[in-house]
Formats: sequence, structure tokens, C-alpha cells
Amino acid sequence: MTESFEFKDRYNFDDLKKIITILRAPDGCPWDREQTHFSIKKNFIEETYEVIEAINKEDAELLKEELGDVLLQIALHSEMESEKGNFDIDDVVNDIVKKLVIRHPHVFGEVRAENEEEALASWNNAKAKTKNLKSTSESMLTVPRELPALMRAQKIQHKAAKAGFDWDTVDGAVDKLYEEINELKTAMSRGEQAAIEDEFGDVLFTCVNISRFLKLDAEECLTSSTDKFLSRFEIVEKLAKEKGIDMENAPLDVLDELWNIAKKYSK
Repeated sequence: MTESFEFKDRYNFDDLKKIITILRAPDGCPWDREQTHFSIKKNFIEETYEVIEAINKEDAELLKEELGDVLLQIALHSEMESEKGNFDIDDVVNDIVKKLVIRHPHVFGEVRAENEEEALASWNNAKAKTKNLKSTSESMLTVPRELPALMRAQKIQHKAAKAGFDWDTVDGAVDKLYEEINELKTAMSRGEQAAIEDEFGDVLFTCVNISRFLKLDAEECLTSSTDKFLSRFEIVEKLAKEKGIDMENAPLDVLDELWNIAKKYSK
């Protein structure tokens, strides 16, 4: 089958479809041939995050490479379904184009949208109609459980707020956080593991609610805080080595002093 593949200086989308079919063929690549949707599903997630990394680095060449890796995942999953006679990658393209037309009645229809907010409202209204969503809870259930937990919480809270189920101000959310922390402390004092997990989840959920009021992205905030911790910990580790301090056995007040020094360095 490889005889049908033409080597070129520059390839296009049709060449991608052809080479994926070759790789999955009986005489193709043994590894590619054995893969299933489930065996490579985590690869899809990893490649997507690598695209985000390239965007954050503002590296155009890296972004081009990582987008190609995501496209490879799409091509592979589509080829698997094509082999079953269900759909191929052209069907995927056809469906997304049709969806874009339907979801943009303010571009391809009679709906008017003068700004970004009106355009988003138009999209959401069109989505609700096509998915026959008649309640907010039905709309919430369309948010995938597989999303990162902070992101999922923020999306679901946003939908609840649009339905009017929300605090009047951020103060209500902050007061709720103190309430949830106290409930967590109570569960901890009782040593009730199931209750501890439940209350800890409520604390996180309430923190996300506060971030929404402040128009912050909870995922990005936590990522930044983790980065900050990492940079300070590197300084602590370096200081400990210079001072001959064994971090594993050092008293907490000694480590805390190093941490405060690291905070000054990293500001």
C-alpha cells in the first residue's frame, strides 16, 4: 500500500488522510494498527496541553508543530471509525462546518449581534435550540465531567448565575467560604473522612465562585500560584544547600525563615 504514497516537498490535508490509512493498514505500522480510541485518549489530552504551552510561550514554530500533533490525533480517531464504516474525517469536517453555520445566525441568518456579548448570546441560544435544552440543569449536564475540575465548576456556576441562582455581590461568596472552612474544620475534628472530602470539595467550589465574581480564571490563578511556589521552593532548596541545612530533618521555623527569604528574592 505504501506504493500509493507520493513523496513530496510539501504535503496537504489529503496526504495526511492517505498516510493515516497506510499506517493503519495490515501491512502498515504495527503500533498504529493496534491503537484504539481508549488506548490513545490520554495522548489527545497531552497534545492539547502542549498546544497551550506553545501559546503561552508565544512560539509560532512550536505552535505549528503541536497543532499538527493534535490534528494527527483527530485523523487517527477518524480513521478508526472509518474502518468500522461509521464516519471518516470528511464527515467530521462536514459536521463542524454545518455546526458553525447553524451556531452563527448573526452571520448567516437574520439575528443581529453588534458586539462580542451579543454574538456569544446568539451562539448559546442557537446551541440550546439544536440540542433541545429546555432547562438550566440540562445545559449544565452538557458540560463534560472530564474537564479539569476547576474549569468545570466555573462553567457550571456561570450557567447557574445566568439563571439567577447567584449571590448579589462577591461578599456573599466570601462569607460562604468562611462557612465552608468552618464545616471542614468540624469534619476534621471528628475524623470523618467522607465528610472531610465532601467539605474540602465545597471549599474549592466556593473559591471558584469567588474567582468568577472577580472575573478571574480559576485554572490560570492556580497555575500561577503553583509556578510561584515552585520558583520560591527552588530558592529555598538552594539556600538550604548553601547553609548546609538538611531540609528533611530541619525544624519548621528554620524552613519558614528560608521561605521568607525566598519570598523577598522572588518579588
